Amino acid sequence: MVKLSPELINSCMQFINPCRDRELDLRGYKIPEIQNLGATLDQFDTIDFSDNDLRKLAGFPYLGRIKQLLLNNNRITRIADDLHETIPNLESLILTGNNLQELGDIDGLAKLPKLIVLSLLTNPVASKKYYREYLIFKLPHLRLLDFKKIKMKEREESVAFFKSKKGKEIQREIQKKARLSMANDTNAAKPKIQATTADIQKIREAISKASSLHEVERLTKMLQSGQISSEFLNDDDEPMN
Repeated sequence: MVKLSPELINSCMQFINPCRDRELDLRGYKIPEIQNLGATLDQFDTIDFSDNDLRKLAGFPYLGRIKQLLLNNNRITRIADDLHETIPNLESLILTGNNLQELGDIDGLAKLPKLIVLSLLTNPVASKKYYREYLIFKLPHLRLLDFKKIKMKEREESVAFFKSKKGKEIQREIQKKARLSMANDTNAAKPKIQATTADIQKIREAISKASSLHEVERLTKMLQSGQISSEFLNDDDEPMN
């Protein structure tokens, strides 16, 4: 992996693309995180982040000039909620070949006032029921989704459906799944500590009280590995060396 440093940014190819926009090519460096983009001095209309190792669409300073981001073939699972503040003039976002899972994961894009082109092809979310209808409803300015034009009738039907009683129930379920997915990611990121005998007992008790098969499986894996998540530590517990 390569850190996205000011030196890398300044050494990468910069050119005028066929759309007559100024483009920065950061393709294929296996960059894990977006950072240091202030070094661009907001001189680009398009940035190509394809074929890297990004996991979250976040980390932008204010870049008022950016109109297009190419993020094909990364590992993105999360979208920041503040993109409308940092890249407010974004018009086109290509996220083909990433790992967005739930419909609620795209809600961070709803505040982008100028977003008209979006691709989520070959993301798990694209196979979800109501996928196209939900995105059309949530992103009212969108004109092209997965390179297919959004028709006026399609938009009207999507809006009408999600404003109905059934549609509102589906929205609540979508938000619930998105929160659960985020909570699981947070727990997975917590540091693991070598389990003591007392810790193992805590895990076993948690398994007996688990309310879902997913939770049982997660705790069982923890028990088998002998590595305990910090969620099981008391305030006065100390990690074992």
